[in-house]
Amino acid sequence: MRRFLFVLSVIFVFGTFSSCGLPVKKGNGNNVLVANDSTRFNTKGEPIENLHAIEISRLEIPKITARDIVISHTGYSFLYNEAYEQASWVAYELTNEETQKGIERTDKFIADPFVKSGTANGNDYSGSGYDRGHLAPAGDMGWSSTAMAESFYYSNMSPQLPGFNRGIWKRLEDLVRNWAIEYQSVYVVTGPILTKSLSTIGMNKVAVPAYFYKVILDYTYPETKVIGFIIPNIGSKEPLQKYVVPIDSVEQVTGIDFFSQLPDQQEILLESTVSLRLWTWTSSNTSEQRAVSSLTVQCKGVTKTGRQCKNKTKNTSGYCYLHENQAKNE
Repeated sequence: MRRFLFVLSVIFVFGTFSSCGLPVKKGNGNNVLVANDSTRFNTKGEPIENLHAIEISRLEIPKITARDIVISHTGYSFLYNEAYEQASWVAYELTNEETQKGIERTDKFIADPFVKSGTANGNDYSGSGYDRGHLAPAGDMGWSSTAMAESFYYSNMSPQLPGFNRGIWKRLEDLVRNWAIEYQSVYVVTGPILTKSLSTIGMNKVAVPAYFYKVILDYTYPETKVIGFIIPNIGSKEPLQKYVVPIDSVEQVTGIDFFSQLPDQQEILLESTVSLRLWTWTSSNTSEQRAVSSLTVQCKGVTKTGRQCKNKTKNTSGYCYLHENQAKNE
């Protein structure tokens, strides 16, 4: 997994970060102070030219227990929840370079061979009225043929209403992709909010979440920031800002401790507050075009003459409206 180096020299003040002389541990164990103009000094008041950075590995992985089995694929990691037949969370880092799509969407949904207890399958979703909604979107995995193929594992799927999956959830995925371009790298954790008494689909009793969440960390020095979303599993034309919440709120409803590897003081201050003005809310034409092209595919259906349908479709099944019934035969 990719690693990210950072200098802990910022604390949260009214939705922004500013250097306030916070002590930071160097690699050699010496304390460092950072002034308002970003000049670095040691405890003797002597300027420091080359500050050693602190290394955090797999910053995107939430806090886990000794019993948790985290499965890592090429492009993302996740914690599978057998009781609900889907992941509790899916986590990955998305970089600017990885948004440059080079691999076409495959639309080949298969069981995840790494989940020993088994996952949902196509029969669970067939005729249910729910899309096989990606948690780690295929649009974020176009940098690798393996990452793209693994994004279609059923362990990365959750039942989503079509209006949600193809609407506001897609808009959020596009926005996060744009943030990765603008901020060079973002850490993403996403998943369903799993609670008791949810309705289910299929023989495997795949739970249908009422809400989904996504939390994002931009750990780019010096303006580190986080943001959280909780969105109901229904279609919505509301602006995404309406669904913004502090990370603390997402932790309360999910029981998941996000970005727990951050230094305690920084984590507390980051996750208790959110500032909308720190984030860009409009997508560039380039990123929008990439997102559309990654979701539009040629229909996999076969016409009555035995030829492949020439229609284009955004349906997650890979079949246009004329041939949706053929998806049931997969």
